[in-house]
Amino acid sequence: MAYILPNLSPTLLQPPKDRPLSTIAAPLSSHAPPPHTKLEPPPPHALAQVNRTTGANDNKQQHDHRNDFYVNLGLAVRTLREDMPSIFTKDLNYDIYRDDVTFIDPLNTFSGIEKYRLIFLALRFHGRILFREISLDVLRIWQPSENMILIRWNLRGIPRVPWEAKGEFQGTSRYKLDRNGKIYEHKVDNLAFNLPQTLRPAASVLDLVAASCPATPNPTFSYESCSWLEFYKAVRDTLDQEEVVIPQDCLIYGWYT
Repeated sequence: MAYILPNLSPTLLQPPKDRPLSTIAAPLSSHAPPPHTKLEPPPPHALAQVNRTTGANDNKQQHDHRNDFYVNLGLAVRTLREDMPSIFTKDLNYDIYRDDVTFIDPLNTFSGIEKYRLIFLALRFHGRILFREISLDVLRIWQPSENMILIRWNLRGIPRVPWEAKGEFQGTSRYKLDRNGKIYEHKVDNLAFNLPQTLRPAASVLDLVAASCPATPNPTFSYESCSWLEFYKAVRDTLDQEEVVIPQDCLIYGWYT
């Protein structure tokens, strides 16, 4: 090879004059990457169509959500109007409440649907034991805001003991609803004992029921034996127990009516 290269004619190393240099270099450049292609943005009308579709879906979801809220709100109002007057005779419809519903009165707070069920079961059970007659009247239902229902009620009862007269008091049940229209809080407040004179606000439930106990000629009688106070304490003690066994409503009704 060292011998051949020096003896090659210079003409053999030069390209032919009748063939342009570009034709010789063409095979070398045939594998080169294609020139960079610029991506063109989609036409404006295509973007507008995508935006309209996304916005329409969002509006539909919001519309459906608002519809669900108002449907559940209407169901809650109708259910409360039907359930409240009969809380001492039959169980409530719990479909309008959340599982973590909270009950609040001036002295206590209870959370959970099971505790909430137990409250009204204890009201029916002890109400029939301690009173010959007991009832609740709904005076007014209204909505101060979209996510709240207020009910003003009057509770009346005639104790079974002969030395106590008929008593009654009023209060307000305040129900708060979540964004789905389900009740997550029930608060009892604005309690007032109904005397012949102007209604007098009560500081607590114990003050309220103690005020309802009339005087008696029996010197052994005290406020602690008042039926209203016993009623409240019995319900409160029931909720404090870990395990509560209460007879069925039908059996209670047969015993105490």
